[in-house]
Amino acid sequence: MTTPAELADELLAVVLDADPVAGTLRGDHRRDHRLPDPSAGTEWALRERAERLRVRALAVDTEHAGLQDRLTVAVVVQQARALVDRFDALAPEYTVIGNVFAPVPGLLFDLGRIAPQDDEQVAGWLARLRGFGWFTEATARRHRAGIAVGRVPVRHLVDDAIEHVDRYLADPAIDPLLAVPLPAAVEQRRRQLVAEVVHPALARYRDVLRTEIAPVSRHPERAGLCWLPGGGDIYRGLIRAHLNDDRDPAELHETGRQHLARLRPEIVRLGGGEPAEVFRRLRDDPDLRWRDADELLDTTRAAVRRAAAAAPGWFGAVPEEPCEVRPVPPADAVSAPIGFYLAPPDDGSRPGTYFANTHRAEQRPRYTAEVVAFHEALPGHHLQFARAMQVSELPALRRLLGFTAYTEGWGLYAERLADEMGLYSDEVQRLGMVAQDALRGARLVVDTGLHEMGWSRQRAVDCVLENTALPPIEAESEVDRYIAFPAQALSYLAGRRELDRIRATAQRRMGERFDIARFHDLVLGNGSLPLSAVDSLVRHELV
Repeated sequence: MTTPAELADELLAVVLDADPVAGTLRGDHRRDHRLPDPSAGTEWALRERAERLRVRALAVDTEHAGLQDRLTVAVVVQQARALVDRFDALAPEYTVIGNVFAPVPGLLFDLGRIAPQDDEQVAGWLARLRGFGWFTEATARRHRAGIAVGRVPVRHLVDDAIEHVDRYLADPAIDPLLAVPLPAAVEQRRRQLVAEVVHPALARYRDVLRTEIAPVSRHPERAGLCWLPGGGDIYRGLIRAHLNDDRDPAELHETGRQHLARLRPEIVRLGGGEPAEVFRRLRDDPDLRWRDADELLDTTRAAVRRAAAAAPGWFGAVPEEPCEVRPVPPADAVSAPIGFYLAPPDDGSRPGTYFANTHRAEQRPRYTAEVVAFHEALPGHHLQFARAMQVSELPALRRLLGFTAYTEGWGLYAERLADEMGLYSDEVQRLGMVAQDALRGARLVVDTGLHEMGWSRQRAVDCVLENTALPPIEAESEVDRYIAFPAQALSYLAGRRELDRIRATAQRRMGERFDIARFHDLVLGNGSLPLSAVDSLVRHELV
């Protein structure tokens, strides 16, 4: 009989066969020479493997199983279901944008983050460069397949992707593939592959975007999935994939509106005025801008150091691995979000890294620096992923993969936890915490507005500007992210609301016996779980 751990290993193999580069980044080097295969046939075969594993996991008798085996079965069932839903979304057909949310720029970014540690890993990395043209051609074929059935990307995002390639090819000095540390003996080969394989492949892909994809792409008035054939079913499947639940888009939309209304008194209290005026000041006051990129990075690094120093009082087990803070590489910064986190690999070859976007730093508001750092680094994702790596007895599936609502729910929970920990340096940064909370409410409104209700891009941007402190440059970037990555933005507030509920229930039932460090260790010390399993775990172990 197959054990839950063996089922987990089988599903991890499916996930890493689908994205072997992600496996390398997480320390699994069994597929170091391979690239993802975006072809429809390969994705269908992987989908069927995942579905068969889901059915087998559902058949496991867990009545007499131990707690960890029950959790592993729940993880396999939910991860397999999410994988099926993602394959059913057919995203390579219509996802084109000039940042990591699209296949080609995402692969470029990931290859630039790999640090080969020995001759075999170096050979694998070079093999991936040799296959780069195959990958771009396979991606272009998926775009063409989308055109054939009316599933096409949004025009301005195609233009953005074209500009991304143009920037990449125009300045070899910023090429992240040339910055990867390799032995001197292969330097000439690396440069030859970049010049003779990667750059020509990118140029051909750009030409496909310009001549074949752009002319038939959607107008931003029809930016959401609901305008595509089968888009409604795709969106509901992606909601299920990210939230691990069948949630009604209209209900999520209303939850976002209610959340924004509940935040108004806190904004008035901290900001000393009506939300619109407070947001305008945060957005437009020249005194709330950065002098330069160095000041932004210095402030971010100081916040991460404070969080690391305070963590032992709030967590029983604190990983020793530090979190590095780096600027987003110039080739990716124009279209990248405010910041994002890259988890450490299982083999410890690279530290967990928070990438802060310093592009046009003088135009970026100060108030986002600390709250985003606490979300992405500590006590947010870095602590979350580094802690999971410590639990070596868990199946690798639970240590290496994440559930979106669990992962991003924890990140948003960490923003408010940082306030409990006294980490914000001043009232402007605390106001930034509330402003970012408002953004997460707006995400529920805007994501469902775009993909379920047929909103235009401009209406979505206007909603973000009306309900948050984001300046126009970041509001537009946010909305473009929702267009390119449907339903993911729902996971932040939906996930935190569930974590807040689980914690409040435990506090109410335990009273003075409630130990916040013990609670956090339970939430983080069992790998990534669906939130229903987190609830069961806390009830079993704590309450």
